[in-house]
Amino acid sequence: MSMIRDLRAAVRPRPPLRKDSGSYDTTRDPGTPSAVVDCAVYRDGARIETRTQLTPHEAMRQVRRDGGFVWIGLHEPTEDEFAGIAREFGLHPLAVEDAVQAHQRPKLERYDDSLFTVFKTIHYVEHDRLTATSEIVETGEVMCFTGGDFFITVRHGGQGSLRALRHRLQDDPELLSKGPSAVLHAIADHVVDGYIAVADAVQDDIDEVETEVFSPGRKGSPRGTDAGQIYQLKREVLEFKRAVSPLLRPMQLLSERPMRLVDPDIQKYFRDVADHLARVQEQVLGFDELLNSILQANLAQASVAQNEDMRKITSWAAIIAVPTMVCGVYGMNFEHMPELHWRYGYPVVMAVTVGLCLSIHRILKRNGWL
Repeated sequence: MSMIRDLRAAVRPRPPLRKDSGSYDTTRDPGTPSAVVDCAVYRDGARIETRTQLTPHEAMRQVRRDGGFVWIGLHEPTEDEFAGIAREFGLHPLAVEDAVQAHQRPKLERYDDSLFTVFKTIHYVEHDRLTATSEIVETGEVMCFTGGDFFITVRHGGQGSLRALRHRLQDDPELLSKGPSAVLHAIADHVVDGYIAVADAVQDDIDEVETEVFSPGRKGSPRGTDAGQIYQLKREVLEFKRAVSPLLRPMQLLSERPMRLVDPDIQKYFRDVADHLARVQEQVLGFDELLNSILQANLAQASVAQNEDMRKITSWAAIIAVPTMVCGVYGMNFEHMPELHWRYGYPVVMAVTVGLCLSIHRILKRNGWL
């Protein structure tokens, strides 16, 4: 089942949440919006509508009373903001620390009552022309806590909004009725679909650079391109690779190994995600190898161009050496030089000099030096 591919959906502002009457406060301060982007209870695949947005404590109390599961979405929470939620849902301290600090490697960790999954989101940065300082990909992070009756997402970075995905899932109650593991699959599918879109865009950039490197310049000679552009593109591909490669093993585990918190019907869909991810990984590895080849070809072209310039300089120096030698001989002011007093001495010497220069020029041009 394909999920939405829009990685550019912006998070719409939510009204400030009420202070929870429970054990923690969900607001930052009176002038700053809450880190909780959305908090809702889902039962039988449908969202339970309320007049005001629930706090995590209220949502969990409702789930424990009436069943279903709660899905809480947070954006860059502080340690204090997340501490209360961690206590409420019994999250492992190590996973909580990773979720707050961010900059984590994609991974899957299993704890007693929850799964902790880290995804790196990738956003393609549009640009008119690739330069040595162009930013091509922008990364963010989505951390997911999957429990029997809760699902918590912690998002870092300005990209990778999950609001559109939440609405898409709400329009598919049959899938959403499978519980938190269905949401985990949807997010994994959403992230990997984003990788596919970015890989296609990066492929266009690499094709453009490759064309520029091998396109003929003036007089049919290869003109190459700025090595800084290729190196910058290679760095961005490396960042892309760091997001894709470590995620392959977690997706394989979710698709192959039975897990108590993953519905068996949903586990089959993780195979499709793992397959798509493997294809993207092959693309990214291919990008890296191709850029190495392009960089080497560009450097070789620069070396060839320098050699051609040196050959031309040497050729012209050889041609100029002939009149220099002749002028040097006749500039020594010897008294007994028959040509100095001969009527046709000057035109004959000039003719011989020009003839020698033309002969050398012809020989060098025939050998490809000019």
